[in-house]
Amino acid sequence: MKKSTALEACFLLFLAVSSAKALPPQQDMTGTTSTVPGQLLQPLPLPAPPIAYRPIQLNPSPANPNELRITGLGSGSAQWTIVVLMTMLTLLPSILICMTPFARLLIVFHFLRQALGLQSTPSNQTLIGLSMIMTFFLMQPIGVSIYQNSVVPLQAGKITAMDAVVQAGVPMRQFMSHYVREKDVELFLEMAKEPRPANINDLSFRVLLPAYILSELKAGFQIGAVLFLPFLVVDMVVASITTSVGMMQLPPVVISTPLKLLLFLMVDGWHLLIGALMRSFN
Repeated sequence: MKKSTALEACFLLFLAVSSAKALPPQQDMTGTTSTVPGQLLQPLPLPAPPIAYRPIQLNPSPANPNELRITGLGSGSAQWTIVVLMTMLTLLPSILICMTPFARLLIVFHFLRQALGLQSTPSNQTLIGLSMIMTFFLMQPIGVSIYQNSVVPLQAGKITAMDAVVQAGVPMRQFMSHYVREKDVELFLEMAKEPRPANINDLSFRVLLPAYILSELKAGFQIGAVLFLPFLVVDMVVASITTSVGMMQLPPVVISTPLKLLLFLMVDGWHLLIGALMRSFN
C-alpha cells in the first residue's frame, strides 16, 4: 500500500513538471522571462485617472452691501491709498491744531476754568471734545469745499493725487489768511528770507502755517485775559472783606469760588462765551 501511494505521487509530480515544460515562456511586466502560466502573469488594470472636482454653486450669494473694500483713488492702487490714509491719520492731530481754530478755543476754555477757580471741572476730555465740536462747526463749509473740489475729482480719476492736494490747500489758505496777523507774516517772511508777496494769497505754506498758529495763540491769550478780569475783581473784593472782618484763617477761595460760579450762571456765561467765539470767526 505504501509503495503504491508513493508511486502515484511520483507519477503526479512527473505529469506536473512535463506540462510546465510544454507551456511557452512568457514575459512579465519587467521584461524577464517566466514559466508561470499566462493567466497568472496578466498585468493588473491601471486605475482610472481621477476626475477633476469642480464645486457647483447653485445660488451664488450676492455681495454684502455692508462690506468694506478699499480701492485705489483715481488710477492709483489700493496699496498707495492705504499709505495715504495712514499718513493722513498720523498727521491729523497736527493738522487739527495748526490749521484750524482748535488751539484758540482750547486756550480760552482752559483760561475760563482757571478764572472760575476750578481745578478739574470741566475735565480736560470735556474741554477737548467741546473744542473739537466747535472746530467742526466752523470748518464744515471748508470741508465741503475741499471734498467737492479735491476728493470727488480724485475718485473719478480726473486729477492726480498731487493736484488734489494743491486744490485742497486753496480753501485752507483762504481761511488762514483771513485770521493771520500781518506782523506775524512779516516776522516769518524775514526769517525765511522770502520776498514780500503782492497778495496774502500768494504766501507759501512755509510762512503761512507758523504765522497762523502764532496769531491764534495771541488771540486765545487775549480772550482769556479778558475773561479773567471780572472774576479777578470778585477775588479781590472777597479777599478785602475777609481781611477787614478779621477772618484771617478762612481762605478767600472758599467764598469767592461759589460767588464766581453764581455770577457765571446768572449771566448765562456759556451762551455768551460760545456766541462771542463763534462770531469772532465770521
